[in-house]
Amino acid sequence: MSEISQVAAQMKLESPVMAATPVEVRNDALARIKDALLAHSSEIFAANAEDLAAAERDGVAPAIVKRLRFDEHKLADVTAGIDGLIGLPDPVGRILLKRELDAGLLLERVSCPIGVIGVIFEARPDALVQISTLCLKSGNCAILKGGRETARTNKALFDVIHSAAVEAGLPEGCLHQVEAREEIAELLACDESVDLLIPRGSNAFVRYIMDNTRIPVMGHADGICHTYVDADADPAKAVSCVVDAKTQYVAVCNATETLLVDRTAKALVPSIVQALQDKGVEVRGTDEVRELIACEPATDEDWDTEYLALTISVKLVDGVDEAIAHINRHGSHHTDAIITENAETAARFMQLVDSAGVYQNCSTRFADGFRYGFGAEVGISTSKLHARGPVGLDGLVTYKYKLYGSGQIVADYASGAASFHFRDLA
Repeated sequence: MSEISQVAAQMKLESPVMAATPVEVRNDALARIKDALLAHSSEIFAANAEDLAAAERDGVAPAIVKRLRFDEHKLADVTAGIDGLIGLPDPVGRILLKRELDAGLLLERVSCPIGVIGVIFEARPDALVQISTLCLKSGNCAILKGGRETARTNKALFDVIHSAAVEAGLPEGCLHQVEAREEIAELLACDESVDLLIPRGSNAFVRYIMDNTRIPVMGHADGICHTYVDADADPAKAVSCVVDAKTQYVAVCNATETLLVDRTAKALVPSIVQALQDKGVEVRGTDEVRELIACEPATDEDWDTEYLALTISVKLVDGVDEAIAHINRHGSHHTDAIITENAETAARFMQLVDSAGVYQNCSTRFADGFRYGFGAEVGISTSKLHARGPVGLDGLVTYKYKLYGSGQIVADYASGAASFHFRDLA
């Protein structure tokens, strides 16, 4: 048995203890983690400076280097996220259903932690803080594997977080850090001990995880998001929302990659494109679009591309139904937006677009656990099972059924001597 298998097996044994930890203890752990991160910020920043210098030497792309940075701004963000988590209700132990099956036979459906969660993520070290604190608040144990590009930062963060959590009274095995790349394969083989895997990274990376494990995987491989500008769009909203969706932060899964515009609103294309080009965006358009503005030609491949860069593809469509068809065919079911003042058109778009997030008159960049008030997120799921969209606390719990009886046996119900009356209780 490999070291990771042994760790996962032991963590599986400790997970019920972690699940039973009072929320007061879990919240105290989060408060201690926040204080410890602030107290040890200089060491964390120093470790991150080493990682950034190594990335520069290795020729890592500037957009990726930006994601590796952990500075005062990122520290402020993650500590604000921890404060938000502390203020959220306990997701564990909530009674989701209370039903009297018969006199003296009471059924409850009660929320409980998933158990042992493996999270494998690339690039962003702030993800380690978000993921570990979400798992702790939701009563889960977590095995964390960050990218090698920020190995020093991840180690510094993990040591601070784990130490503070244990000092608060959480089990020693509440968190474990995997550091070696070759240990990923060992983790993927721990299907008897790990209950869920959450990968965060590139399309190829997530696909690899999905294809090489029997552990359930929650997440998304692509972030091909769209903004559709309808015939009844407000021009100012169209410009501001599209520019924000594309340029506010390009190297993320919720940035808009394709702009669709109703043909009857094509007069808006030059102003939208000009605003994008002013921000340094390379525009790729169909022949119709290129008759309106100067840009690079779009190919069929562009509609299926997640650029994660200052690039956007633009196409004219015949109304909302063609926009919906294009999005459902080429999108990744992540987040898509419509810009329109027509409530009926918006309702049709939001009903028929098959994505985890559908928006009206706002940027696709709002697809984020912190912006949803979840405190933070472990990732965004495009799955339709269990959790969908930004995955916060509610996505990290499942439920169990508890049945309280007074000596009932099934034979009596099978023979007709007793019968169910199914009465839901408050």
